[in-house]
Amino acid sequence: MASTVSDRPGYGQLLRTPGAWTFLLPGFAARQPFAMLTIGIVLLVQHTTGSYGSAGAVAAVTGVAMALFAPQTGKLADRFGQRAVLLPGVLVHAASVSALTALALADAPLWALFVAAVPTGASVPQVGPMVRARWAAVLGAAPGREASPLLSTAAAFESVTDEFTFVIGPVLATALCTGVHPAAGLATEAALTLAGGLIFAAQHRTQPAVRTAPSGADRRHASALSVPGVRVLAVAFLGIGAVFGGMQVSLTAFAEEVGRPGVNGLLYGVFAAGNMLAGIACGAIAWKSGPRRRLLVGYTALTLTASGLWAMHSVPLLAGLGLLVGLSIAPALISGYTLVEALVPGSARTEAFTWLTGSVALGQAAAVTVAGRLADAHGASTGFLVPLVGTVLALITLMTLRSRLSPTAPGRTVARGIGHRKPVTVD
Repeated sequence: MASTVSDRPGYGQLLRTPGAWTFLLPGFAARQPFAMLTIGIVLLVQHTTGSYGSAGAVAAVTGVAMALFAPQTGKLADRFGQRAVLLPGVLVHAASVSALTALALADAPLWALFVAAVPTGASVPQVGPMVRARWAAVLGAAPGREASPLLSTAAAFESVTDEFTFVIGPVLATALCTGVHPAAGLATEAALTLAGGLIFAAQHRTQPAVRTAPSGADRRHASALSVPGVRVLAVAFLGIGAVFGGMQVSLTAFAEEVGRPGVNGLLYGVFAAGNMLAGIACGAIAWKSGPRRRLLVGYTALTLTASGLWAMHSVPLLAGLGLLVGLSIAPALISGYTLVEALVPGSARTEAFTWLTGSVALGQAAAVTVAGRLADAHGASTGFLVPLVGTVLALITLMTLRSRLSPTAPGRTVARGIGHRKPVTVD
């Protein structure tokens, strides 16, 4: 049942939603390891091979595998339920991370690390999209019914939660890898994934209802990606992934160049903290402009701030600009996820969220590969060109295809096989 809300919904009202805390706390624990995975791989493989390019390539394979398999995981969760997908997923992921770690420590050839990286990425549990789908379910978002104003607040809250994990995760992984053992970051990631995922999967009551799959010829069309706006958002989120991946590798290389490897986690934490603070502000503001306009403005700001990263040559300057880049990411992320509520019906919503998450992972995978090789060949500053190029290309796509981010007119099919939508204001 939809919640009764005031004209100015806020975090307090959101957190009083019946059943919310039963999936929020385990959901936070279960998604925490995701923020540790890429940086844990980069630090371990760089330690064993001595190459940022090789480390970035292994992390990239993980990201590509996640990007390819995450939407299928989302579709299966929509069809069979989150628990049915999550339980085997966390077991496979823990085993795959353990195998990748063992191979790296045994100085296995690079191709063997690539092979182990595929199931590691493919099995990353899609807890963030699953939590977002639970919010949509408990807040009553459904075709033909007015969505709760709290959905935008929920999108902001989830962005804050994601970025809080990216404040903690890289710092924790870096501290473990540099202070305990190069493999400690990945070992902790595997353990937390297993424990958090099992606890989250046990929360039955707030799991979205399983939808009956379309029959016959329509089944092959029942994909969230058949919605034009989702495809545009997926491209936009590739650019956001390029920022995350480029920052992770380039900050690591920069910290090594200045002789202060321990500052890497701090620099990335400042960047992620900016994202988290902006997310808090976005959820607290009663917006008069629609999510499409906010997406375009936020993405423009992200592109402009990312354009100066390559020129920063001191820790304080890089930290300051990194904070501004982080502040610009949250409005774009939140607006994109909010648009999904208007564009996609509940029967395909988890899949839609995983397409966006997968796009971030794919952009991050490409970025860590390119930035790693640039850092090896020309220094850390050239690696920072990757976020700039990624955001510029994505912004051009957004500006050109922004009309596709509007919901369809009343009574028109959004995507064959996944239902109809009531128009929602997005400007």
